[in-house]
Amino acid sequence: MSSEPWTIRRVLTWTTQHFEKRQVDAPRLTAEILLSHVLKLSRVRLYVDLDRPLSKDELGAYRALIERRMAGEPTQYLTGVREFYNRPFKVDARVLIPRPETELLVEAALRMLPKDAPGRALDLCTGSGCIAISLAAERPQATVIATDLSPDACALARENAQALGVADRVTVLQGDLFTPVPAGERFQVVVSNPPYIASGEIPGLSAEVRREPTLALDGGPDGLVAVRRVVTGARQWLEPGGLLALEIGEDQGPAVLELLRAAGYADARVEKDLERRERMAFGTQPVPSEPQG
Repeated sequence: MSSEPWTIRRVLTWTTQHFEKRQVDAPRLTAEILLSHVLKLSRVRLYVDLDRPLSKDELGAYRALIERRMAGEPTQYLTGVREFYNRPFKVDARVLIPRPETELLVEAALRMLPKDAPGRALDLCTGSGCIAISLAAERPQATVIATDLSPDACALARENAQALGVADRVTVLQGDLFTPVPAGERFQVVVSNPPYIASGEIPGLSAEVRREPTLALDGGPDGLVAVRRVVTGARQWLEPGGLLALEIGEDQGPAVLELLRAAGYADARVEKDLERRERMAFGTQPVPSEPQG
């Protein structure tokens, strides 16, 4: 047994190699994130203190996280936080972990909301609240309604809205898509990251993704059950010229484009994410033409 102390340097080296052997994604980054969490230090600070030995308690806590990560628990559930649009969101097994590509959906929605005037947005399948809260935080006069079928997700979204200072302008309603939205509301943008994975594909997902809520993943036999309902339902809630913005699966572009056109949207289009995958679909609520006279 080596008497060499377990310094930050030694622990990170050992853990990175261990994760590499077991094919954990981003082995070095994962090791750093988990150690930062245990030591309550930034990742930069780890490198300043590379020769600092860990206490017995710190080592024990770190080993416990490594074991949980090896068992397939996502890193973000272990640390309880995920950075999204430059803000820390609390995440746990109640909600889907926000993905970087979803930030592109936020950017598209923000273009529809005025910077210094009141605006209204609806976020369906809000999960952690990352989209709704980001919109409210970036547009100080905007009000956002967020819905989710899961009471647990709604509770966490409210916690995040409170923690990030927008609880007065983000209303989280529990219910199925548009069902809980008060009658007569109209929005400049309806945005949604609905479940879009085909039911039959879920058993083949990574162990980490299978730890996320099935409700937030399972889009039915063809992955488009919720997408269809959002596309057809949003027409009655959008203002003329308003935008529907959807995250979709990378192979669903042609089918979703057809849905948008069939539902009567103008400027129906599919756009690619930063990895050149078709992951976003958009449609615009038609503006009634002026009567000719």
